[in-house]
Amino acid sequence: MHKKYEINNKIKTLRFFANEMSQQTLAELTGVSRQTINAIELGKYTPSLDLAYKIARVFEVPIDDVFEYVVLDEKIK
Repeated sequence: MHKKYEINNKIKTLRFFANEMSQQTLAELTGVSRQTINAIELGKYTPSLDLAYKIARVFEVPIDDVFEYVVLDEKIK
């Protein structure tokens, strides 16, 4: 049995409340490209666990305050 899921994030909101931090600044602080941060924010790319923790550390919040695992369907056939 497989479940369909998505991983949502609050990076854009966290950047706003961090003095409107740019994607470029977050990218530099986490060691990735601005394009990677953009893709994560848009839900087009799921970060590695390592990168997810780095992002959470930048904002000084638990990882669950940045990323949310949402189950969409109970079963996929």
